[in-house]
Amino acid sequence: MFKLTAAALALSFALTAPAQAEGRIRIAEQFGVVYLLLNVAQDQQLIEKQGKKLGVEITVERLQLSGGSAVNDALLSGAIDIAGAGVGPLLTIWDRTNGRQNVKGVASLGSFPYYLVSTNPKVKSIADLTEKDRIALPAVTVSVQSRILQYAAAKQWGEKEFARLDKFTQTLPHPDATAAVIAGGTEINGHFGNPPFQEQELAGNPHAHIVLNSYDVLGGPSSATVLYATEKFRNENPKTYRAFTAALAEAAQYVAKNPEGAADTYLRISKSKVDRELLLKIIRNPQVNFSVAPQNTYSLAQFLYRVGAIKKQPASWRDYFFEDPVIANGS
Repeated sequence: MFKLTAAALALSFALTAPAQAEGRIRIAEQFGVVYLLLNVAQDQQLIEKQGKKLGVEITVERLQLSGGSAVNDALLSGAIDIAGAGVGPLLTIWDRTNGRQNVKGVASLGSFPYYLVSTNPKVKSIADLTEKDRIALPAVTVSVQSRILQYAAAKQWGEKEFARLDKFTQTLPHPDATAAVIAGGTEINGHFGNPPFQEQELAGNPHAHIVLNSYDVLGGPSSATVLYATEKFRNENPKTYRAFTAALAEAAQYVAKNPEGAADTYLRISKSKVDRELLLKIIRNPQVNFSVAPQNTYSLAQFLYRVGAIKKQPASWRDYFFEDPVIANGS
């Protein structure tokens, strides 16, 4: 899997890319267990398998980026076809491309509690954060972690104060943030991450503790990380698109039935050094659900509209997701 900047991807695309044709799909993902379904699909070549059922040979290209801003830039530049990022970046790009590229969600990668972890013993809740605290997250003001933190601030101090904590945040990839939190001694004393990084921090630094759980902010289990694409790609590549969503559904079934095999897949594909038992604990966590149907995303969308972060008001979650049988039971 390549690791390139969005700018490099865009330049490469502009110089070399032919017209898009059925049978090719370029997928961008980020870091963490939240991308396990894509790991399983890669390991078992499920997209290629589902494509053959539909009579099309599919070439799959995978790229790794960090942060919703970089992913959105890559999608709009034409450097990728499927973007993997948080619900926050999806809502941002859905709002900004309405009537143009018409970007919408393809599927969820599951529901996971995201933790705001701090090593500052004085910080018991977000109300305790001060200028001395620096919270790492994937993309300031854009990532789903940033949007959830804004939502929490709005609930704490009122919606006019939703951006109150933004000044304490800093853009940093999850692996780098985790290393800083575990080691200590840097200005980064907090991280709003995702699995397995948050669990590694809690296990690796005795001062690390949970300050905020995303499920508490959102009112229950919710899809934080999703996949999305342009309307053009979906319309011009119907078989490839169908093969992709079918592969995701098959991967979800595999993870549900084979957590140990899924854990081994993640370690093999991601080359992560996370402890296998810790990884299994995450996958088997009853609060974790590897479902491709989005869950409880609409409350965040409503919040972002109320505070002006998005201009278009969605009537329901179906406004910012493409219609597809595999996600029919979403919310």
